[in-house]
Amino acid sequence: MIEHQPFGTTGHLSSKVIFGAAALGGMSQARADATLETALAFGVNHVDTAASYGASEDRLAPFLQDHRREVFLATKTGDRDGDGARRSLESSLERMGVDHVDMIQLHNLVEEDEWREAFSPGGAVPALFAARDAGLCRHVGVTGHGLRIARMHLRSLGEAPFASVLFPYNHSLMTEFPDYAADVELLRDVCAAQGVAAQTIKSIARRRWSDPDQPHFSWYEPIDDAGARARATEYVLAEPDLFLNTSSDARLLDEVLRVAAGARRTPTADQLARDRVEAGISPIFDGADLEVIR
Repeated sequence: MIEHQPFGTTGHLSSKVIFGAAALGGMSQARADATLETALAFGVNHVDTAASYGASEDRLAPFLQDHRREVFLATKTGDRDGDGARRSLESSLERMGVDHVDMIQLHNLVEEDEWREAFSPGGAVPALFAARDAGLCRHVGVTGHGLRIARMHLRSLGEAPFASVLFPYNHSLMTEFPDYAADVELLRDVCAAQGVAAQTIKSIARRRWSDPDQPHFSWYEPIDDAGARARATEYVLAEPDLFLNTSSDARLLDEVLRVAAGARRTPTADQLARDRVEAGISPIFDGADLEVIR
């Protein structure tokens, strides 16, 4: 079984691996049900979805009818204005058939103009904390992509009591971009001091897609060697303060869960460096041309 640990100061003991429900977006209901049961069987008790993840929230609804009390349920909104963010949250509740979520997150809050709007008096941030006070959610978090996001999260944490942050974390990014690595380490220190949970994404990213004819189950190409994928997973899980959010490529879910539930070993820097060469791993963000996620 996958270990559980405190999810910041929320009071919830979340599985070290969080199920990334973007994987459900294009699935049939039957496959979604089976996927969720697999995650639950490994001890996963935290589900992360978003209003923009295709049919993900709809696919979650039948599972939540039976298992709502067993999971920490988080969703996201991309709206930056207060009215839009509140409507987005209410629509998510309706789609999933629940009266509240455990956490609503501002999705990819990184652009300056969007940040200013979200934190304005009529913006999404005060609206979502008001929704928390009204009982529609228990906590508010913030997520993001790219090499600027750790700095933006630090700025956001200075303005509002977010329960969680989410950011990219893998050996390639942390090695090739020392400025980003320094920002992440500072963010982790602040999270530890403030009791903020630290979620990570892109653990098994290999590179941007180079072959448009290959089937795409995630917006990045995953590492194609099983051993290197396992070590990339172990690299994140070795960090006691970090949670790992699974990929939208559900074909790899069982493998990641088995690594997380097994007798893990922390990979060495030499092993990870060899994997990057032999598996052709390169950063999926660069702060410039490869910064945007779509």
